[in-house]
Amino acid sequence: MTQQTFRAPREWTRVHPVSPLLGGWAVIGILLAYFIHQRLPDIIAGTSFDSAFEFADQFPLLWIVLAAILGFAVTILVSVWQWRRTEYRIGDDAVYLRQGIITQQQRQARLDRLQAVDVVQPLLARIFGFAAINVQVAGGSKSGVELRYLRLGDAEALRNEILVLAAGVAERDDAAVDDAGAAQDGAPRLRDLTSHLADRAHALNDPEAVLLGTEAPRTAVAASEERTVYTVPIGRLVLSTLLSGPAAFLGLIMIVALPATLLFNFDLLGTLLAALGGSLFATVGALFGLLGFFWTRINGGFHFTAGLSDDGLRLRHGLTETRRQTVPPGRVQAIRLYQPVFWRAKDWWRISINVAGYGDEQESVSILHPVATRQEALTAVWLILPDLGDPDPAGTLGLAMSGRGGEGGFLTSPDRARRVDPLQWRFRGVRATERALLIRRGRWERELYVVPHERTQSLGLSQGPLLRGLSLANVDVHSTSGPVKPVAAHLDVDDAMALLDAQAARAREGRRRQTPEQWREAVGL
Repeated sequence: MTQQTFRAPREWTRVHPVSPLLGGWAVIGILLAYFIHQRLPDIIAGTSFDSAFEFADQFPLLWIVLAAILGFAVTILVSVWQWRRTEYRIGDDAVYLRQGIITQQQRQARLDRLQAVDVVQPLLARIFGFAAINVQVAGGSKSGVELRYLRLGDAEALRNEILVLAAGVAERDDAAVDDAGAAQDGAPRLRDLTSHLADRAHALNDPEAVLLGTEAPRTAVAASEERTVYTVPIGRLVLSTLLSGPAAFLGLIMIVALPATLLFNFDLLGTLLAALGGSLFATVGALFGLLGFFWTRINGGFHFTAGLSDDGLRLRHGLTETRRQTVPPGRVQAIRLYQPVFWRAKDWWRISINVAGYGDEQESVSILHPVATRQEALTAVWLILPDLGDPDPAGTLGLAMSGRGGEGGFLTSPDRARRVDPLQWRFRGVRATERALLIRRGRWERELYVVPHERTQSLGLSQGPLLRGLSLANVDVHSTSGPVKPVAAHLDVDDAMALLDAQAARAREGRRRQTPEQWREAVGL
């Protein structure tokens, strides 16, 4: 089955028959991970050999092999049963999924709440050319629908069709509230969509034919043309990982401790073991934690590529698990630019975004750029917000990224804020452009939050006893769940209240005028 013949099913249809095998291996991987985490340190320490020999005496090798085969067979049988009880279909307004062995549940991802569509390939699925498709909708990380597994070409075709359907739903909703002229502008695409879906009712007379790939050829939705904007070099990714997090901390310890070892006969190894409690298990755990951090960054950011298409923002990345994310226009709720202290010499930035549906626990898929130069950081912000609403967007963002004080029109913390924030108060600042609110902080580790006015969910003003005594307040800009949590801290209380009222008005105005067509025109699509 190719992308030219696959069509999203209107009838209830199962995913590909190999899904139980691909899912069964995940159980084995979990067991292997449990063994490495729970038993391997004891084996290295030599404390588990006696119990291992006793186990072997009680249970001969043949029985162990038979038990392993039986366990694998049971896993596959349960997976097959689950596969037969899992079906999906595509409606005009939602993607539906029903599943469950004993109690069947039905879930739906409404297309009018669509936030992102991801095509994901874990390692085993990637080897054999299969992929899962995640349909993310507003409402939290558990509100979407995941289909595992389809052939890669079929998954991409299904993604394209979902995006076209979602665009049609959005245009239909806009036509219901716009004037007659605006509705007429959206009519041609709706007519194309209607003709495009006209053959659905009779095209799937045999759902098993769709499952086996023998259905009659039909025209699929073509993928939108993509324009690559930036790709992250692997060398920069590796170096940035070494200069961040626990890797940088360990490197700093080595830089300080090695001269002490050479000059003063300092016992570096003994000190490290003492710091870890003298336990081999703790040492191995710390080593695995360091390697895990390094691997997560490299694996998630490998060959990170961002592009533009009519569907929206396209992101591709991953080494063992590849992910192709498509975020339609206007779905990014907030942006965070972060610069660790060891990245300042290179002027690199890590850029995260909030997308409704991903949630807090999916930070790895909320990355817009894992390690950006300053120019790439400006480009990444432009991808989301092509019109910053400022006559000098590059200059304004530059001051927001590395400025201090009130230069450039930023609202800053008053002098008395140094009593509660002696290190950062000079570097805090807030400024509103016509399209977004900019919040900066950080003396050594810099942060910049960019919140489009129309994506402001709600606002709050908070004061603890100490801030109240100093007539200071924080303005919380509430966004959807995610890694970006904007807060304008330690402002004068009168300035904070004025900012609260002004931002509420800007949010109301922004929601009335922002459309996907404006975004496409601004980025040249």
